[in-house]
Amino acid sequence: MHVLVVGSGAREHALLLALRRDPEVDALSVAPGNAGTSAVADQYDLDVTSGDAVVALARRIGADLVVIGPEVPLVLGVADAVRAAGIACFGPSKDAARIEGSKAFAKDVMSAAGVRTAGSEIVDNPAHLDAALDRFGPPAGQAAWVVKDDGLAAGKGVVVTTDRDAARAHAAGLLDAGHPVLLESFLDGPEVSLFCVVDGDTVVPLLPAQDFKRVGDGDTGPNTGGMGAYAPLPWLPAEVTKQIVDEIVQPVAAEMVRRGSSFSGLLYAGLAITSRGPAVVEFNCRFGDPETQAVLALLESPLGRLLHAAATGELAAQPPLHWQDGSAVTVVVAAENYPGRPRVGDVIHGADAPAVLHAGTARRDDGSVVSSGGRVLSVVGTGKDLAAARESAYAAVAAIRLPGSHFRSDIGQAAAEGRISPVGGSG
Repeated sequence: MHVLVVGSGAREHALLLALRRDPEVDALSVAPGNAGTSAVADQYDLDVTSGDAVVALARRIGADLVVIGPEVPLVLGVADAVRAAGIACFGPSKDAARIEGSKAFAKDVMSAAGVRTAGSEIVDNPAHLDAALDRFGPPAGQAAWVVKDDGLAAGKGVVVTTDRDAARAHAAGLLDAGHPVLLESFLDGPEVSLFCVVDGDTVVPLLPAQDFKRVGDGDTGPNTGGMGAYAPLPWLPAEVTKQIVDEIVQPVAAEMVRRGSSFSGLLYAGLAITSRGPAVVEFNCRFGDPETQAVLALLESPLGRLLHAAATGELAAQPPLHWQDGSAVTVVVAAENYPGRPRVGDVIHGADAPAVLHAGTARRDDGSVVSSGGRVLSVVGTGKDLAAARESAYAAVAAIRLPGSHFRSDIGQAAAEGRISPVGGSG
């Protein structure tokens, strides 16, 4: 089987490494890729937002399966174009990808499916903003204001703050740019990312993970696309994972089928484990970054077979998944000034180590690897437990040299030290 992976980040690098372990995958291609993926797969330039361009490349190289990594091409309908060309595609339709592309649509699906989530209100008129903020902030008994861009924002369109002025400024900026604003009630409790391979009403969960959105240690600073993750979660009982599948993912998948928007691909549930049970923070329509890097590092089952089965309606016939014992930790090495405008063009030393997955990288004509984006590298460590995986990951981070770079030093630390419980604060 020849698999074409579409995308250029560490998520796609992780997908390629996992696909390479599948004996049924005998050829790998990636487009557009990065400096690291070029060592794993044949690499091609590509406009990932163009369905015609993706189809043309898939036909030219004889791809049997196209795996679309990023959300933007999915929301634009690239998977529809690939399937219409008769090529198997792992990724939801444009219609189904609205579960990430429109938070209002996702809320409507969850309401119809009876799924617990934060209370919310869409504000599309600046004149209504102040009254809405009064309904959703600390004066109404909430712990914080939660202000979101209703559309795609690459993980950085959310502000959670106890400062009303900061909440209002973020919301007003979105409205001024023509973006509707979603205000939500605050969900307390540790967060969980659960990836599920879905085809219609068939749901196959992967390992639960936890990611770290804030840029600084101790969950300080602005939101990012993700600064690290670990899997599995030693503090989350198996029965809670089953509850998430049975009470959240399965009903949402069934509701999507019922309304003619059947989901086929990776359905990502971002949740808070509250005192009342799991509640949805958001749904995404694709593998999440950086959780994918940790989760797939532990997968022993053939990934190509699994994704192809979902893409061709055979998911229900697949055997149970097998996982490596132990834990995995991903630490993101980010460029100077990220999540603001990142410094780029610096030479990276240590980027070719086996534990290092590339994201914002490029290779110069002289062979040097240089930074080309905000989240530059994902470093993955595995071990018999979370403490050992952390030690492995941070040892590999210490061997990397990138001027001005920064990373969080506390990825998975609270869990390794037993400071997280299923009900209570996150860490």
